[in-house]
Amino acid sequence: MKPDIQKQFFTDTDHTGRFIVTSIRTGRTYAVEPIGSVKTNWGDINPSTKQVEGSYGTKYRGSIDEKESLITQENGFTNIIVLEPGTSPHAAIEQIDAKYPTKGN
Repeated sequence: MKPDIQKQFFTDTDHTGRFIVTSIRTGRTYAVEPIGSVKTNWGDINPSTKQVEGSYGTKYRGSIDEKESLITQENGFTNIIVLEPGTSPHAAIEQIDAKYPTKGN
């Protein structure tokens, strides 16, 4: 990953949901970007009405729109995989990582 892209990748992770996983077994690094829309109504709960008010919109949604993706070949990423909605990125990483030998072997 290019250094300028890495800096962008780790900016506002609460908003974007982006994260990196490095396998202890193989030493391989995996970049993850949740892509999708807000799945919950996010705002403040009015104590008297128990309703959500003051919606924050797309702020702190923990995902991005596909057009905002940093994981592209132009940014130096290879072997890009798009998971189906509802697929655990951690489970997918374990499956992919299992195909590689343990580092040091």
